[in-house]
Amino acid sequence: MSEQHASSVAIVIPARYKSTRYPGKPLASIRGCSGTDKPLIQRSFEAAMGIQAGLPVHVATDDKRIADVAEGFGAPVIMTPEACSNGTERVAAALDGLSADADVVVNFQGDALLTPPALVSALIDHMTVDESCQVATVAVRCSPSAYAHLIADQAAGRSGGTTVVVNGRSEAMYFSKRVLPHISPGSEAEADPPVLMHLGLYAYRRNALRQYVATPATLIEQLEGLEQLRFLHAGIPMAVVQCDPPEWDAIELNNPGDLPVIEAILAERKIV
Repeated sequence: MSEQHASSVAIVIPARYKSTRYPGKPLASIRGCSGTDKPLIQRSFEAAMGIQAGLPVHVATDDKRIADVAEGFGAPVIMTPEACSNGTERVAAALDGLSADADVVVNFQGDALLTPPALVSALIDHMTVDESCQVATVAVRCSPSAYAHLIADQAAGRSGGTTVVVNGRSEAMYFSKRVLPHISPGSEAEADPPVLMHLGLYAYRRNALRQYVATPATLIEQLEGLEQLRFLHAGIPMAVVQCDPPEWDAIELNNPGDLPVIEAILAERKIV
């Protein structure tokens, strides 16, 4: 990513306190390799700051407790309404607090502290090269073992992740918590499944965000529990940047049971 491109990009980390599954999650303490405890929001901020020097990173929240902690470790904070129903709406609500030069806004999810910097760079590069692209996201091809895990979760009634189906222009046709496309059990395709696992990382143009919040939440978005489906419903093409799988498990902090696994990865990667 060039400095010229970086000057037109801003990263926003949406963070809310009242998570249904994990209240207060942004302030959850996570231990690094040296034994140092830091709140999740700080670890996510530091991960985002490591993408490229000089790339502005902001925390967008509706909660003073999160704002106070974020400002305490030096993060710029943009206060947003409590009524924001998802991360994309919160990023859109933060637009007025960003530099007017920032035409591309990256949604770096606050619980995705292990997001590889290369994935963010690939997303930004796509947006800066293709100036017609309004929204972009990232997906990786499933390995046979990852596919088997998804199918096992599906059979047990659990959602192991989100998959995406793309068209010939590498634009999203549909996202689902079901495993798509369907592969018949025993098919040769199981050895090299054409299944793309969606990673919750987005880049938007300002106009796309404004159009998003002007579009009411849709039934299919609510049924799947996937905010990005609103873009497709509104007819806004979403580019899917296909990347190599990360060198480590980019696990998100979704519940307290994820903490030991995340801390083990931080220790292995020698992250303080």
